[in-house]
Amino acid sequence: MSRASIRSVSIGALGAALVVLGGCTTSEVMPNPTVAPSFVSTYEAPPAYGIAPLTGEQIEVGALTAPSLAAKVDNHPDARPQIGLERTDIVFEELVEGGLTRYVAVWHSDVPDVIGPVRSIRPMDPDIISPLGGIVAYSGGQSRFVEMMRAAPVYNAIHGQRDTDETFFRGDNADAPHNVLVKAPQVIAQHLDRAAPVQQFAFAESIAAATATKDGTPMAGMDMRFGSASAPSWNWDAASERWLRLQTGGAPDTDATGAQLAAVNVVVLRVPVQVIQSIPTTQLIGSGQAWISTGGATVPATWSKASMTAPIRLLDANGVAVRLAPGNTWVELVPLGGSLSFR
Repeated sequence: MSRASIRSVSIGALGAALVVLGGCTTSEVMPNPTVAPSFVSTYEAPPAYGIAPLTGEQIEVGALTAPSLAAKVDNHPDARPQIGLERTDIVFEELVEGGLTRYVAVWHSDVPDVIGPVRSIRPMDPDIISPLGGIVAYSGGQSRFVEMMRAAPVYNAIHGQRDTDETFFRGDNADAPHNVLVKAPQVIAQHLDRAAPVQQFAFAESIAAATATKDGTPMAGMDMRFGSASAPSWNWDAASERWLRLQTGGAPDTDATGAQLAAVNVVVLRVPVQVIQSIPTTQLIGSGQAWISTGGATVPATWSKASMTAPIRLLDANGVAVRLAPGNTWVELVPLGGSLSFR
């Protein structure tokens, strides 16, 4: 190869190299990296909540640590209107002497300043009150019944005892013996070492989700007869979503404020009643038929109670726990010798 050829090739190679180098050195505008926006969540975790053990209503965690207060409340015509019944969590109605009824009324989530009038204890009351623990207030009773109640796992606050001198008093609501009243918050404050009650029934999240509302038969009301002098009724009120109570004869059953007594749930248990030494005694250890009414409807069920301290269990036809709606409950202990009808 001649020098001219070599020189030509070298120049060509150099040119090509320069072209390549020129491509590498050409200035290019590089895109700026996109900065991802930072994400700030606005989600707030819902506050933790608990369930009121006797009503199934949502409460703040730790809001109900005090014991419950049960009281044997008079239902004689001369004792009406009672004080504080409109603020109960649960009321049990039971047959007593003379064809009348009395109440075991229970306060926990809403305690009024004064309750009553309270009367004497009966032999079935330990079975009703023991599952709640807490405190029971009453005016006394036959020694055998008082001994039974004292043997139960509850504190007995009894009218006329030294520990109730400042919390029980005779009011001007009625004539004696229908006027023994109780300063409820003060009684509870004296016994804060007692535990809060455990849950007594299964609860749904709402009235619409309750067993009777979903699976029951629509009802306008129910009529009961406990004895010769006691035949209360309940009517459904759609506006308030409550059952409204009527006393024997159909008159509205009112509290001391003049408001008609009402319940979110009405639980009727058909119970055997034995007359023992002239005292009607409801038998609650066992099982039987039940009807649960919520949301304007009623569902049949069975009830059972295994022991004095066991709560009442309510099961539907499939053996599933009946769920009540959040709110207050009246439990009607209707004797097998009495009657129950729906309309």
